[in-house]
Amino acid sequence: MTYVVMDNWVYGLTKKQTSPTSPLGFKSKTDTWGAIDYPINPMKQAIAAGATFVARTTHSNPNHVLQMMEAAMDHEGFSFVECLSECVEFYEGAFDASNPRKGGVFNLVPAEHDATNEIAAYKLADEPFPGCFGIFYRVNKPTKNAKEAGIIASAQERVKGLKDWEILKKNFDRMK
Repeated sequence: MTYVVMDNWVYGLTKKQTSPTSPLGFKSKTDTWGAIDYPINPMKQAIAAGATFVARTTHSNPNHVLQMMEAAMDHEGFSFVECLSECVEFYEGAFDASNPRKGGVFNLVPAEHDATNEIAAYKLADEPFPGCFGIFYRVNKPTKNAKEAGIIASAQERVKGLKDWEILKKNFDRMK
């Protein structure tokens, strides 16, 4: 399963309301004085929730978006991609710092980053904005589907060669 979060730091469809990722001080219809709640970090939450693939990209770099989406969809297991996606109507300029065309920087995850190291992924996810873009965390673990396939194969092996009625009889005899 691949879960993509299009994060724009605002609830734009409800006409500029503070969202869980809005930065401190963000003024909106729901927080006219400025947001006082610390914003959540979707990347750290995905790692903590058990995602085995966690990446960040931005709408301003479509080739990178495609690379991250392909890598996420090719991953066996739960993959998570945060895509920074500016709301030009209600939070214009939110991601300028990550857009080279607007004077920002698009920092790729450093080549020496060990994407199998959970602590290193947390540290990378905790860097101040704009941080890095790319794969923060990727590990291979048996998926639920793979584990269930093993259970099914084991059960099928125990009744291999038996007719349906023999399997039923065997199960009913075990219940006595």
